[in-house]
Amino acid sequence: MSSHPFDTALVLRPDFDAAPDQFLGQTSPAWWNMVGPFGGVTAAIALNAVMTHPARLGDPVALTVNYSNGLSPGGFKVVATPVRTNRSTQHWILSLRQTDANGVDIVALTGTAITALRRDTWSASDLPCPELPRAEALARLAPPPGALAWLSRYDMRSITGPLPSHWDGGAASADPQQASLTQLWIRDEPARPLDFTSLVAMADGFFPRVWLRRALLVPAGTVSLTVYFHAGPEQLAETGTGFLLAQARGQGYCNGFFDHAGQLWNAAGSLLVTTHQLVYYKE
Repeated sequence: MSSHPFDTALVLRPDFDAAPDQFLGQTSPAWWNMVGPFGGVTAAIALNAVMTHPARLGDPVALTVNYSNGLSPGGFKVVATPVRTNRSTQHWILSLRQTDANGVDIVALTGTAITALRRDTWSASDLPCPELPRAEALARLAPPPGALAWLSRYDMRSITGPLPSHWDGGAASADPQQASLTQLWIRDEPARPLDFTSLVAMADGFFPRVWLRRALLVPAGTVSLTVYFHAGPEQLAETGTGFLLAQARGQGYCNGFFDHAGQLWNAAGSLLVTTHQLVYYKE
């Protein structure tokens, strides 16, 4: 078994004798965020239940997770149920639960996934990889002292849209689209061969767009995360342990919620995933 911090966080033990399609896991302090584990690794855990399920057909093409409660340190249960299997596609219902200190069963995550047997067809991308400085030409972002644990799990190289240097309510750009734009290179630290679960986690590796848009450190947290997979095992193997170019831009902000759209390419310019998030923020 790999001792990499990501693989350690994803360890699941089948518990099918207790409940159908159920796995048991344990939270990892190496991935801690403000309230509970980093949302990307929690989504990856949910997907890992699908990936390790003996009934799985094909590879992931879509994943949506909705965060309903933060995980507390300790054990949890993941249920991944294949509810419909066709000749080439399979639909899954996901839930992640945890028993609190009072013995109450808390739902921390709900979700859906689709896996499929991909066929060779005409393929193209209408989202070409931007021409930007390569990761090797950029300095690694050093997590500040006392930073959240999950930030140390990634090697990030910022190009556009770092966190504001002054939290003074002034956007970094007069152009709203530029103010909410982030472009960076990212890979696991230590380096790890890319797979579907780590791709999901890195798709959540963006700070809240509202922080950049307003330069105010308001409370914020992801409510819903969707990842669409445009890469198969061949593209993941091609990527190996290399950097991914990650880009995200905010879209609409209204009455405590905003969304953003993001894309991740490998260094060869192949579009690996597109992603969308709905995020709650508080005044």
